[in-house]
Amino acid sequence: MAKPDSRTVASLLREYAHRSSLRGGNLYRTKAYLRAADSLTALSQPLDRIIAAGALTRIPGIGDAIADIVRKLYESGTHPHLEKLREEVPAGVMELFAIPGLRPDKILKLHQALGVNSLAELEAAAKADRIRPVKGLGASLQTKILQNLAIARSGETQLHLHKAAALLEHAVISVKQEHPEFSRVEIAGDFRRGCELVADLALVAQGKKRTEIEQSSLRLVVTDKKHFGASFLKATGSAAHLEQLRMFAAERGFALKPDGLYRGRKLIASETEEEIYEALDLQFIEPELREGRDEIERAARRQLPTLVRDEDLHGILHSHTTASDGTETLEAMAEATRKRGFEYYGVADHSQSAHYAGGLTLQEIAEQHCEADRLNKKYGGKFRILKGVEADILADGSLDYPDHVLEQFDFVVASVHSRFKLPKKEQTDRIIEAIANPFTTIIGHMTGRQLLRRPGYDLDVDKVLRTCARYGVAVEINAHPWRLDLNWRWHQKALDYGCIFSINPDAHSIRELDHMHWGVEMARKGGVPRTRVLNAMGSAALLAHLSKRKRDCKTGGDRRSPVRNPRAA
Repeated sequence: MAKPDSRTVASLLREYAHRSSLRGGNLYRTKAYLRAADSLTALSQPLDRIIAAGALTRIPGIGDAIADIVRKLYESGTHPHLEKLREEVPAGVMELFAIPGLRPDKILKLHQALGVNSLAELEAAAKADRIRPVKGLGASLQTKILQNLAIARSGETQLHLHKAAALLEHAVISVKQEHPEFSRVEIAGDFRRGCELVADLALVAQGKKRTEIEQSSLRLVVTDKKHFGASFLKATGSAAHLEQLRMFAAERGFALKPDGLYRGRKLIASETEEEIYEALDLQFIEPELREGRDEIERAARRQLPTLVRDEDLHGILHSHTTASDGTETLEAMAEATRKRGFEYYGVADHSQSAHYAGGLTLQEIAEQHCEADRLNKKYGGKFRILKGVEADILADGSLDYPDHVLEQFDFVVASVHSRFKLPKKEQTDRIIEAIANPFTTIIGHMTGRQLLRRPGYDLDVDKVLRTCARYGVAVEINAHPWRLDLNWRWHQKALDYGCIFSINPDAHSIRELDHMHWGVEMARKGGVPRTRVLNAMGSAALLAHLSKRKRDCKTGGDRRSPVRNPRAA
């Protein structure tokens, strides 16, 4: 019997994880199995070679125990424990794990109470209103299932950015170790384009000959130095951008081929991407912009923006501590932010309505502000803690502290955390009311989406953006890889209206401070320049901006952004 490849073993390991979870097993162990399965899908060399070399435990997420399971799955195509688990529920039940937010206990109940054995049967049961009456399931679960079926079908092969990053970084290391003759290995595909979900795990390596290797879910393009740029361009995509670029070249007497740009039979440019764009008299198009929208026309007019970079950001706004639902103290979070080279840390713990997240009482606000004052004195002006809050937007659009409390903060992030299913007009009016509140500085995760988990709430985003521009309220680019909200496809519209942005990690731990990078990626993908980002201001400039807004709250002055001309940036 032929041995299974890494993709098949990964699928078996996922099944092993899901079936184990139906027994009510250890949740962390289940997650560990799933992480290991993800790693197996992105191997840069055949699994049999890795097993023969005794190198399974070098793969991210695979320790001795999981390595033993993987070896058995590889050797026999199954596992004794997996065979026992298979006797308990039919194979089709495993399809239900694709539904975001559907827990193993609910999956088991759907199977046992309603005989649901597949996604098709689940959809039929939900549409026939059979789930709502079942105790322990109910109407809200039925609604969630109907909403998330589309997400389940569209996201089967997609990874969140941070997960794709870990797999690709390991793949680069593995390729370099396996092929020391490669002088260069670069990440390409939709990850390089900064897509919020990644399906194309691709690398481009520079060697002596040209070839393409597909190993499991990883695509490895090998090219020589002369054609590296052309190969890198093609492997990065998108298909729409490449097709438009090909047509643009053809209209000017060139031919863009997989191995380079030609005029007649003569190869004009192929070694670098820059050479190819330059030969076409185009401004260099950053990978994040290559989606086949209007980037080629703008590049021809030399009107592409200089995109924001990680190093352009001077501080963090919107982050949580142990005062609400974070895992670290204010001092620990501030110090970790300072060590990352930032000038300021804006704490924004949850407000009093957020009982689920330990929202701050008035007494706790006073205590946190005293602690911030103590730490700021210690930093002696070399670093600054800004006193903020993430205030809940209530159903009527008001914030959940009175004005005399809100005015104590340096900034206020206003966010929706409840009543997601309000009708579109009510939801829009609710957020617009919060934007008009003179103390609102930033609108947090505007649409409430969670990638591969739930869609955003029904909202007139265009109207909300115009209101943000009117009142000078910053639009958050929430950098948490599960959110990445506001969707980058709205960024250009926001820029046109005159909006400013705030790139925030929404961090609940020190590790999550590094989510800032994903927010920058989304801003770049949306075409956002540094000059339109609130926290690209230095400490002094930001404090002056926030102070002016607070003064204008009291006097009724102009609260709009200092960026007046939407095209000026």
